[in-house]
Amino acid sequence: MKHGKNYRASEKLIDQSKFYDSGEALDIVCKTAKAKFDETVEIHIRLGVDSRHADQQVRGAIVLPNGTGKTVRTIVFTKGDKIKDAEEAGSDYVADEETVAKIQGGWMDFDVVIASPDMMGTVGKLGKVLGPRGLMPNPKAGTVTPDVAKAVKEAKAGKIEYRLDKTNIIHCPIGKASFGKEKLGENFNTLMGAVVKAKPAAAKGTYVKSCTLASTMGPGVKVNTSQFV
Repeated sequence: MKHGKNYRASEKLIDQSKFYDSGEALDIVCKTAKAKFDETVEIHIRLGVDSRHADQQVRGAIVLPNGTGKTVRTIVFTKGDKIKDAEEAGSDYVADEETVAKIQGGWMDFDVVIASPDMMGTVGKLGKVLGPRGLMPNPKAGTVTPDVAKAVKEAKAGKIEYRLDKTNIIHCPIGKASFGKEKLGENFNTLMGAVVKAKPAAAKGTYVKSCTLASTMGPGVKVNTSQFV
């Protein structure tokens, strides 16, 4: 793969044989974010678990102290008094039966789907559409809840979901390059703390195998994981 001159210049700032402390790594990532837009800083954590086993799943959600820097559009599936709760909490959309047909027809102008438990029968019809996009509401992520207002506020405040992919890696945004290393560091520590706390009892050996930070268009910076052992 051929990289542009900005990427190649950024690579020179990184010692590929070195594992950096998180603060230093984030400082380098901010310096390598040279695109004309405010790049997202992403974290990639390889865990010593096997996602094929139900007792080794790692999944959860957490509100980042400094948010993600992204405007999040929410849609809530609920009924009765909770419709007003969702609207007052600032949800962009509150769904009805017509919305189900609209989504089945390809409308996807939202980032987070929230549902009260009594609406999961309706939301279930959208499994084939929402599932592959990772948008299906889930109790572990706090997006299936009787308190839809709280879920909306948390989503807007910068709540992110972390979960293993098939290669046992968690990929998550932790903010924008413009946040600077202090704010990104607070988000990083909050997420890593949650992932370490979520270690399955069945996990054997080294839990956090590797951790890499990168901006949207920049090269990866390896983080020293000894502090998470």
